[in-house]
Amino acid sequence: MRTTSRMAKLSAAGLSLALFLAACGSDSEGAKDDTSTTTAAGGEQTTTTAASTAVAPGDNGGRTEGDGTLQLGAVLPQSGNLAQLGPPMIQGTQMAVRDINAAGGVNGKDVVFTVKDDGGAGDDDLASTSVDELINNDKVDAIVGAAASGTTKTILDRVVSSGTAQCSPSNTGSDLTQADDKGLYFRTPPPDNLQAQALAKVISDDGKANVAIIAQNTDYGTGFVRYLEPALTDAGAKVVANVTYDEKGTGIDAEVEKVVGAEPDAVALIGYPEDGGKVIAEMIKQGAGPSDVTIYVTDGMQSNELYKAVDESDPAVTAGIRGTAASAAPENGASFFPDAFKAFAPEVASPIYSAQSYDCVILFALAAQKAGSDAPFDIAKEMINVSKGETADAEKCDTYKDCVALLADDKDINYEGASGALDFTEYGEPSAGSYDVYTFGDDGTYATDDQVVVGE
Repeated sequence: MRTTSRMAKLSAAGLSLALFLAACGSDSEGAKDDTSTTTAAGGEQTTTTAASTAVAPGDNGGRTEGDGTLQLGAVLPQSGNLAQLGPPMIQGTQMAVRDINAAGGVNGKDVVFTVKDDGGAGDDDLASTSVDELINNDKVDAIVGAAASGTTKTILDRVVSSGTAQCSPSNTGSDLTQADDKGLYFRTPPPDNLQAQALAKVISDDGKANVAIIAQNTDYGTGFVRYLEPALTDAGAKVVANVTYDEKGTGIDAEVEKVVGAEPDAVALIGYPEDGGKVIAEMIKQGAGPSDVTIYVTDGMQSNELYKAVDESDPAVTAGIRGTAASAAPENGASFFPDAFKAFAPEVASPIYSAQSYDCVILFALAAQKAGSDAPFDIAKEMINVSKGETADAEKCDTYKDCVALLADDKDINYEGASGALDFTEYGEPSAGSYDVYTFGDDGTYATDDQVVVGE
């Protein structure tokens, strides 16, 4: 466990950063075409395509000082295997910027916001290049992203070494709780150890007694299973098989055969739509599809296009699959958000991680407002405070406008987020998890039919 407080980490990091900056030079060569979207003062959005050279994260002119304008960046999937997550996440951040600037901005100035592509899970080069450009070229104070936990593990050192704050709206890997983040990394979804409890409860409540687990052989898959197996046992279920598969598709038939041979009455599948769809297709081929055995999935496969990875011609092929994902409209969060988001981004079919993305931006802004500074270290020191209050009688607020008004009156605030109460722990993550329980229908889309709260 990390025993050092985030305040202590921030202080130590602040002292060492100057030495790092003096010693670092460029470690990247070459140029890469990149498309980015920028929201500048006044709320206007522009999209530009330009060639830029990625440079070392330390070569950024010093990130312990602000310039008076909160400049935020995002590294979120616009391509790759998680591209379906990009629209709701990006629109969630854009909506937050709109709301902040409409309420007077941060410390009297509009927020500037730039979005770049993280390439989805596995495209570490693109994610690293995007981070370098945000830090060195755009001079951002804080970054929203990345989407995948594995991607964040790749870029976290670059972000932290530069003294930039980071908040992910979708990282759920439990090992990130203990990351060496110098107190600069935060996340708005609860970690996978909590979702594992939620999924196990759903499976148990559905009356399933013999569960087979099949998970992609990645940090996401194996990390989740590490908590799911004991959670299922605690819930009274028996794990009859626990296998991993190559997310690139090699040997899936043999691994599925192990699952089918265990004769489960439920299968927990941990993956992403592209690879998870191949597993489902093979299960159908071996007589253990959703119509034969109840399949349970997690947030990684919450997509209305999942059926296309199984059988593009048959939307009903995924009917009956059930899953859990961090709540988009929790009972204990900002009740206005679901309808407001639909109005803001009517073209976005799924709201997955939109609320969590919105909250990352709002928290950065509130922390900067409370600190009276856009310096990353100052922001980081206030992130936990604004998420739950510094005192027991902190006043709750669920909009940036209302929260800022309270801060102007020197009030202690407790931000009730669009994704839930948040109430960050000392590790900069939610202390409890609110999860939607969803089921796929005959038309290939999923619908939420229940909600589970764990960790309270």
